[in-house]
Amino acid sequence: MTQVFFHCSNDDEILIDRRGTAVLDLAEARDHATRVMHELISAESEEDWRDWVLHVADDLDEEIFAMPFSSVLGPMH
Repeated sequence: MTQVFFHCSNDDEILIDRRGTAVLDLAEARDHATRVMHELISAESEEDWRDWVLHVADDLDEEIFAMPFSSVLGPMH
């Protein structure tokens, strides 16, 4: 298992994941990243998540991959 961290950012803010999550592989990290984005999007908030990006990093704070929130939101209508 590997400890990974799910940080979120836009041009104005950064949300730091200080706890991290243990994952077995990249597929599990991707699935968890998608769940994190869905939780944030569905939370009661005025935030427009379209410009946010979720950054998945290892325990040395090296970015493994990044996923834009727009990838789960889809296009604007």
